Amino acid sequence: MSEPVAKRPSRWYRGRTFQVFVAVLLGLIVGHYFPDIGKDLKPLADVFVRLIKMVIGPIVFIMIVTGISSAGDLRQTGRLGFLALIYFEIVTTVALALGMVVANFAKPGVGVAIGDIANAALPAAAKVAPKPWVETVLAIFPDNAIKAFANGDLVQIIVFSIFFGCALSLLGPRGKPVEEFFEKICEVLFGVIKIVMKYAPIAAFGAISFAVGKYGASSLIVLGQLVIYVYLTMAFFVFVVLGLIARFNGLSLWRLLKYCKDEIFLVLGTVPSESVLPTLMAKLEALGCSKRSVRLVMPTGYSFNQDGAAIYLSMSVLFIAQVYGIELGMAEQIGILLVLMLTSKGSAGVTGSAFVVLASTVASTHVVPIEGVALLLGIEPFMSIGRATLTAIGNIVATVVVSKAAGEFDSDIALERYKKHFSDASMVRI
Repeated sequence: MSEPVAKRPSRWYRGRTFQVFVAVLLGLIVGHYFPDIGKDLKPLADVFVRLIKMVIGPIVFIMIVTGISSAGDLRQTGRLGFLALIYFEIVTTVALALGMVVANFAKPGVGVAIGDIANAALPAAAKVAPKPWVETVLAIFPDNAIKAFANGDLVQIIVFSIFFGCALSLLGPRGKPVEEFFEKICEVLFGVIKIVMKYAPIAAFGAISFAVGKYGASSLIVLGQLVIYVYLTMAFFVFVVLGLIARFNGLSLWRLLKYCKDEIFLVLGTVPSESVLPTLMAKLEALGCSKRSVRLVMPTGYSFNQDGAAIYLSMSVLFIAQVYGIELGMAEQIGILLVLMLTSKGSAGVTGSAFVVLASTVASTHVVPIEGVALLLGIEPFMSIGRATLTAIGNIVATVVVSKAAGEFDSDIALERYKKHFSDASMVRI
C-alpha cells in the first residue's frame, strides 16, 4: 500500500482557528474600552449555547447506539477486536481520571473574579437540598424515552441508548439497515454542528466582550491557566503513560513519534486529527502492523480511543464547577467520570464535537451550570489543537501495541523500515 500524499491545508486566514483568535482579540478590545457595549453582547454567546443544546440529545443517542452496534462487529473478529476494546477503555479511563486528579490538585478555576457574581445565576437545582439516594438512582431510568429527549435529560438518554444499542446489536445482520440509517442521520446532525460552528467566532466575540466588560480582563487569566494545565497534563500522558505502555511492550515511543512526525506536525497545523488518518494507516502497515489490525484498530480508535478529548473533558467540567464555586464530592465526580466514559466515545474527528460532549456532560450533572461552557469558547482553538494531536499520537501507539499483543506485528519489517529513517535502528527496542 503506497503512502498517499497529504493534502495541503487551506489558507490560514480562512481557518476557524484564526477567525476565533481575531474574535477573541476584538472581544478583549471592546470589553476593555467599551465595557457597557461588551455587557450587552452576551446574547451572542447565549445563542450559540442554545444551538449546541439543540442537537445534544440526538447526537449522544446515535453515537452510543452505533458505537455499541459496531462493537458487535468487532467481537466477531475475535482476539484482535477484544484486545482493542479493552485497551481503548482502560487507556481513556486513565486519561479521564488523570484529568480529574490534576484539576482537583491544581484547581485552575478557583479564585476567578466572576465566581461570586456567577453564583447568583446558578440554576435552582444547584441550590436545593440533595435528593435521597433512592430517588437519585430511580431518576437514572426513564419512564418515557420521548420525555427524556424533551427534557434534555442526558443520563436517561444514555440509559435508553444503551438498551437500544444492545437490542440492535442482537439483531445481527437484520439490524444493519437501522445502524446505517442512524449513521446517515448522525452525518446530518454533525452537518448541523458544522453550520453552528461557523457561528463560533461571533459567539466567542460576544462571550469575551461580556466577560471582560463585566468582570475585567483579569477574568481571562484563569482561562490561560486552564490551557497550561491541560497541555502539561497531555504532555505527562504522552511521555509517562503512553511511554510506559510502549516500554512494557518493547517499543520506543520516541522513535515511533519521530517516524510519524510529519503527520503529527500536520495535525498541529490543520487541527482535525482525521486529516492524517490515511497516511498514518499506510505508515503503520509499512512499519510491520498487519493490514487487518491497522484497518480495524486505527479507525475504531478515532471513536473509542480519544485520550486528548478525555483529558480536556474531565478537566473542563471540574474547571467550570470551580469557577461557579460548586463543590463536587467524590461520589459526584465518580458519576461524572462514568458519564464521560460513555459520552466521550465518538467525539474525535469532527470539529466542535468535543465541545458538544462537554455541554452534554455539564447538562447531565444538573449541578454545574451549562452556561459556564461559554466561558471556554475563547480558548477552544488551543484546546482543539491539543485534543487532535493527542488523539493522533494515542492511536499511533494503540495500533502498534494492540497489533503486537495480538501477534500481528512484524518486528523485522519494523527494524528494516527504521533503518531508512534512523541511524540507531540496531537498538533492541523498536
